[in-house]
Amino acid sequence: MTPPMAPAADVLLCVGEALRHYGFPDGHPLSVDRQQAFLDAAQRRGLLSSVRLLPPRIAQVEELLGFHTRPYVERVVRGSQAGEGYLDYGDTPCFPGVFEAAGAVAGTALDALSRVVAGDVPRSFQPIGGLHHARRDAAAGFCAVNDIGVVIESLRRDHRVQRIAYVDIDVHHGDGVFYAYEDDPDLVVVDVHEDGRYLYPGTGHADERGIGRAEGSKLNLPLAPGATDVDFLRAWSAAEEFLRDARPDFVILQCGVDSLHGDPLGHLSLTPKAHARATERLCRLANELCSGRLMVFGGGGYSLNNIASGWTVVLEELLRGSWR
Repeated sequence: MTPPMAPAADVLLCVGEALRHYGFPDGHPLSVDRQQAFLDAAQRRGLLSSVRLLPPRIAQVEELLGFHTRPYVERVVRGSQAGEGYLDYGDTPCFPGVFEAAGAVAGTALDALSRVVAGDVPRSFQPIGGLHHARRDAAAGFCAVNDIGVVIESLRRDHRVQRIAYVDIDVHHGDGVFYAYEDDPDLVVVDVHEDGRYLYPGTGHADERGIGRAEGSKLNLPLAPGATDVDFLRAWSAAEEFLRDARPDFVILQCGVDSLHGDPLGHLSLTPKAHARATERLCRLANELCSGRLMVFGGGGYSLNNIASGWTVVLEELLRGSWR
């Protein structure tokens, strides 16, 4: 028997016009129509009536400085005003208003975090978010800011939550998060991705497990090109055991759907069942260990059909989460 959907108050959905603007022009793979593709599919499946909506908010410069360096944030501001060129070496273009669009990703995440930590709602989902490649001092891989890093820093500084699990199932290794906290034993990382020998950013090898006092606090699970749900579920079994042993106080999931079959930038062959499984099990784990506290970010995904199918099953599992 399929469990009923949880009450509306149990899932905070972070969407809105300011978030839609985080995308790039001129045929760039990360387009501005990704949020709407998800919303249309969620509406068709009757999911939007079962969530609490959180409108976007643009982060202030000082909030971004929780993770990023001031010279880099000032560079994004200048690029936003100029509206041309790149923030990195060619993946992440400037456009007029890129600072405000990126700021909306981070500011909305901070607002959702406050609601989750306060206990107003146990779970949040922000489809336009999870910009896991940006470094503290640089853009990378379509990511102008690192909203995950901003959230982690706020959890520690503002909410006194130290032991955090970051789980990433995007096809690309979440290098901007991983290396920022490579020596942090209380930032537990599980990253399931396509093997970096075949795909950007070329990192996330299985022997990278943290450094110094954080050695053993990170788990990279690279998958070979063409990997299917069977391969993912095998990796996920190890991931879940690792997370349970780590006993986090808060869980963050980046659920990029570029790992689904047919994505134009990745080479994995997962179906939405993989994302449903990961979300379902993390809801269970968060309920057991973290008072249900789970924040989910959409991450990558460059096929609108995959966005529609992948992110909607994630939302469905979040809505069922309190019943597990």
